[in-house]
Amino acid sequence: MSLQKSEYFRHSRGIVYSYIACLPLLVLYEVLIRISQAQADYLVRISVDVWFKAIFQAVGLNALSATFLVAAIVGAIIIFTKRKQLPQLKKNYLGLMFIESAFYAIILGYTIGIFLEFLLHISSGNPIEQLSKFQLFALSLGAGLYEELFFRVILVSGLFYLINYFAEKKNVSYILAAIIAALLFSAVHYVGEFGDFFTVKSFLFRFLFGLALNVVYVIRGFGIAAWTHALYDLIVIANM
Repeated sequence: MSLQKSEYFRHSRGIVYSYIACLPLLVLYEVLIRISQAQADYLVRISVDVWFKAIFQAVGLNALSATFLVAAIVGAIIIFTKRKQLPQLKKNYLGLMFIESAFYAIILGYTIGIFLEFLLHISSGNPIEQLSKFQLFALSLGAGLYEELFFRVILVSGLFYLINYFAEKKNVSYILAAIIAALLFSAVHYVGEFGDFFTVKSFLFRFLFGLALNVVYVIRGFGIAAWTHALYDLIVIANM
């Protein structure tokens, strides 16, 4: 049993399982965004998604087609480089990853909320209320995928290498990179037409949640970090 657990934790944090686990987030997000906003003049999307699609449009590409093309290319590269692992894939690992992510989402949200209440006598804020629950449901899936991709995979890694070039101490570099990324992760929620109204309580909650997701990403991989984020948002929306 301990060997099976060890195998699960080792493989599920890898890029193959992370890619497979995140594909439903991408597909469901794009489909539900269109269904939930069928009558809208323009689609409300996650800020990071808008940034990526703006880059595609700037070079003359269809944003949606380019998004799926990039996902397909990344998938092809992963399949080719990890082709020896494919026969060993276990479907039940994906279910276990979902359960593990749900556990982290509940524990992190509850723990951080209690900590802030105890320390500062404040609680976490609610998400934006201008949109319907169906729209927020769709956006939550995109938040898990795109925000974790940008703030954890791209930003933390990029800041780490940049800071480490000058600091030359890996622990210090990672801590600084994680803090800066978490601050930006929190701040981005107040930007744009549908950005939240700024409050100290919501900013601190998102900052601490961002730090916690950094830990989940480093220890358990991108797939579980993405689903932890998405499921936390879904839990909040369900309780609105």
